[in-house]
Amino acid sequence: MTEILAREAAGDELEIFSLRPPADPRFHPELARVQAPVTYVSKPAKLAEGWTIMSAAHAAMPGFGDRFARMLPDLAGLDPVEVHQGVELATLLWQRNISHLHAHFGSIAARTAKIASELTGIPFSFTAHAKDIFHEEVDLEVLRSLIGTAHHVVTVSDFNLAYLAGLFPDHADRVSRVYNGLELERFPFVAPSSPRPALRVAAVGRLVEKKGFSLLLDAVAELVRRGVALEVRIAGGGELYEQLAQQIVQVGLQSTVTLLGPRTQAEVVELLRWADVFTAPCLVAQDGNADGLPTVLLEAMAMGVPCIASDVTGIPEVITDANGVFAAEPGVARRSANTEQTGILIRSGVLGDLVDALVTVASSSFDRQSVALAARRLIETSFDSHRQSALLQDLQSGRTAGEIGRTPGTRPGRPADRVLEEAVTLS
Repeated sequence: MTEILAREAAGDELEIFSLRPPADPRFHPELARVQAPVTYVSKPAKLAEGWTIMSAAHAAMPGFGDRFARMLPDLAGLDPVEVHQGVELATLLWQRNISHLHAHFGSIAARTAKIASELTGIPFSFTAHAKDIFHEEVDLEVLRSLIGTAHHVVTVSDFNLAYLAGLFPDHADRVSRVYNGLELERFPFVAPSSPRPALRVAAVGRLVEKKGFSLLLDAVAELVRRGVALEVRIAGGGELYEQLAQQIVQVGLQSTVTLLGPRTQAEVVELLRWADVFTAPCLVAQDGNADGLPTVLLEAMAMGVPCIASDVTGIPEVITDANGVFAAEPGVARRSANTEQTGILIRSGVLGDLVDALVTVASSSFDRQSVALAARRLIETSFDSHRQSALLQDLQSGRTAGEIGRTPGTRPGRPADRVLEEAVTLS
């Protein structure tokens, strides 16, 4: 959504096509600011509905039958629903004179975009985030095909960029890193105050294994046993809610930890304002799933909340120690462009690290002011949504991944075309 708002602010003309209806009943005020019209692509439940989609495509697009026939060998291995949605999306693009199609996530969104692109000749691109490239169920040959046929591919961290280059070295030059952007005015900086007698700890995310919330509960239980006073609030919903609730009871944290459930973006901002420290103890899950670079971590850093986060995927690119050195992958050390301490980086899955980090943040000797200011400077430099939007426009306009590099480029004049933003999110 932030990307869409930034592109609209820059004058781009957008339309949003969604493959699934929204499942979140909460209202996010920022959605009301989006001007782009939203179209829900049909999800046929019966064969007759599929034939209707095919008939409409045949009537709207000259040569549809020949193109579809040539694609049949590749389409035969896909879910019929994806095929029919790809055909309907192609028809809509053709009828509305769309000139570029962008999908978020290299999964169903990108696969459907690829079908529509091949049927219409309209170029497509996609953003690869996390689950769509790390999960054990990712079909690497399908992902290779998506990257190889896309106009360009965006990913959200240098870690992801290196990972994809290692998987597909022949396509490495097709992928660019563009960090997710923030509307900085929505996350004004407030210098952190000294921690309260009971350290206020906030965590936000879906209640799934990769977020590491079970480890956080273990760390809190250890600190309570040591006599450290804490108040912990975890915002988010997900499949592990009951398991985490039971763990809270089992270790006697009912008066210390609150599972808030899903929260709106405004409520998350309120939670961050409340907190003395934000924690993101992310893990690599047993199924290979991992976070790319949690947006809420960036939001906390922007707001001046001291952060503790683990060394998973792209997180060490924003949370650095005083020397700016971190382990990008096992056994490999890299130097971050940032040389200031922007938070406390812990080893993924190491309980003692998380316990020690919380003790450090609770201490009056921790220089929370300097760390918070350094974090804000980093966010302003590398995560401003307006700058990131210009980089995305550069890619769509034909600048190569190598030309984009890792620093903001000079934006050319906006082409007089229409951009389609695929709105399905499946992380």
